[in-house]
Amino acid sequence: AEEIEAVGGHVNAYTSRENTAYFIRVLRNDIPLAVDILADILQESVFDPNELDREQDVIVQEIGQSLDTPDDLVFDRLQEVCYPDHALGRSIMGTEESVGALTPDILRGHLARNYRAHNMILSAAGAVDHDALVRLAAEKFGELAPSLPRELPRARYHGGHACEDKELEQAHLVLALEGVTYDDPDFYTSQVFSMVLGGGMSSRLFQEVREKRGLCYSIYAFANSYADTGQVGVYAGASGGSLNELTTVISGEIHALSAGVQEEDTARARAQLKAGLLMGVESPSARCEQMARHLLIHNRLLPSQELVEKIDSVDAIAVQRFGARILQAPKLAFSALGPLSQLESGDKIAARFNPNG
Repeated sequence: AEEIEAVGGHVNAYTSRENTAYFIRVLRNDIPLAVDILADILQESVFDPNELDREQDVIVQEIGQSLDTPDDLVFDRLQEVCYPDHALGRSIMGTEESVGALTPDILRGHLARNYRAHNMILSAAGAVDHDALVRLAAEKFGELAPSLPRELPRARYHGGHACEDKELEQAHLVLALEGVTYDDPDFYTSQVFSMVLGGGMSSRLFQEVREKRGLCYSIYAFANSYADTGQVGVYAGASGGSLNELTTVISGEIHALSAGVQEEDTARARAQLKAGLLMGVESPSARCEQMARHLLIHNRLLPSQELVEKIDSVDAIAVQRFGARILQAPKLAFSALGPLSQLESGDKIAARFNPNG
């Protein structure tokens, strides 16, 4: 970090549900330094025991902070319900026990097994020369071992619920139905569906739940996709006494979308998605991350025009069909945190999402 910051750059890392990223932002002339630092981190980390102890303490503090953030914690609980006994269902940060159990040898073993040539992408955007970057990659990463053949356990979606009655100002609720994978033909349809349902102030849920009924301040829909599975769901923060009416309205809006969708709503959702897509890659950092994701998922770069065309191909009939699809064999998963004494049983809430509910 000191070497990068000495030239005015920035270095950091993050972990998502299915990948880990290490990134550095520097001026053009410092690209060789950035590649050298990344190569050193990923291949020559020593995992000094004293430094590891300090970092473990920092992560434990971060875990404690997340436990005090209910609108984040409720999503971790949802993952546990959706994917029990699978890595996708575990918190990205781990637990105090799992973090404390890590040793230098465990980390070195993880590095040796997973940080291999065919598992890694080197991506760059902005003031960078492609041929020069390729030469740097060959020089700094040329000795990476090839990937080992391995069979990863598939993630299987499950229904169920996890509720914790806790003394908070409001209740936090997340409901989800099984969605689609990255490569499913309905991937873009799922994105448009979630936008129509609860993407922005003009969405059906926002208008019905907040503007007409005043049941909550924050509500939105989401569509998450992974390699093996996916989720389509809704988050809301509301008073404990509003939860039963809230789940009734949410299920009602999903049923309504499965019965029919206005083309005007679909067109607005497509426009929002396209604008978010195009404006979201205006910065070099965002473009860099997008290219890496495309290569990891699709093994090629998807031009913006192709993405726009895929979004534009989703019409009202497709959105209606997708709504019916996710209700065909509903396995409702939901988590709730806060004042839940008035919340109905999980079976009663789940019954609202049955095809004939």
